[in-house]
Amino acid sequence: MSAPRSALDELSRELGAPRLRLLMRVVPPGLYAGRARMLLVRSSLASRNVWLALVSGFVEPLLYLAAMGQGLGSLVGTVVGPAGQHLSYPAFLAPGLLAASAMNGAVYDSTFNVFFKLKYAKLYDAMLATPLGPMDIALGEIGWALIRGGMYSAGFLAIMFGIGLISTPWALLALPAGLFVAFAFASVGLTAASFMRSWQDFDLVVLAILPMFLFSATFFPLSVYPLALQRLVQAFPLYHAVTLMRDLTTGVVGWSLLGHLAYFGVMAAVGVVVAARRLKFLLLR
Repeated sequence: MSAPRSALDELSRELGAPRLRLLMRVVPPGLYAGRARMLLVRSSLASRNVWLALVSGFVEPLLYLAAMGQGLGSLVGTVVGPAGQHLSYPAFLAPGLLAASAMNGAVYDSTFNVFFKLKYAKLYDAMLATPLGPMDIALGEIGWALIRGGMYSAGFLAIMFGIGLISTPWALLALPAGLFVAFAFASVGLTAASFMRSWQDFDLVVLAILPMFLFSATFFPLSVYPLALQRLVQAFPLYHAVTLMRDLTTGVVGWSLLGHLAYFGVMAAVGVVVAARRLKFLLLR
């Protein structure tokens, strides 16, 4: 430990303390510097003037709940829930929309916004002239997407409680579960953004999101699908999110919830690592 310390003291004497501090500030320390929170601060300040865009994320699931839950629900009647109980169609539909709301808020923030900053604004190039590293950028952007997805989840959960679609205290756990789901989708969304070459590639994002939204047991029970399609649906990330939210909001709590959480744990870990390495390749090559 004495050799690096003496070398640092010698460099300080040659350059002077102010110049040394400046040099240490502008040279990126590596992959991770522990300053991801600075991106959260920057994103919150930049979003003050576009708050209407953030609020608009609540509108789509509410419209689906009103149109499908009340309109189609009057024709459907009751639906068999996770534990075989009979639920009203709005009570069955709302947890699926809650999961989809967390997914949409996280994915679109971690793809569209990140792609613009990466390819056009060149914001990350400027950030790497500071002590921030690629892992800080990845965690910061994922964290902000998580906050956005969490906001949508919290707002929609409050609306579900307000209109009487929640009857169990276990539903309080749906909020941290929604944050975990948002984190996993945001990490994968950031990874996808790092591979995109143009705005046309966002058609592929929609191509992945839309089938999951329609077929992940969001609107109908899994049992209505053929067996082969059921196996495919059970591989979708959104299916695990929908099942997790539906179990919590209806009070069906068991060990199977840990399986869904483990799925998103692996998804988040892989997404963060790959996203950081992709940013390092794109920005430090």
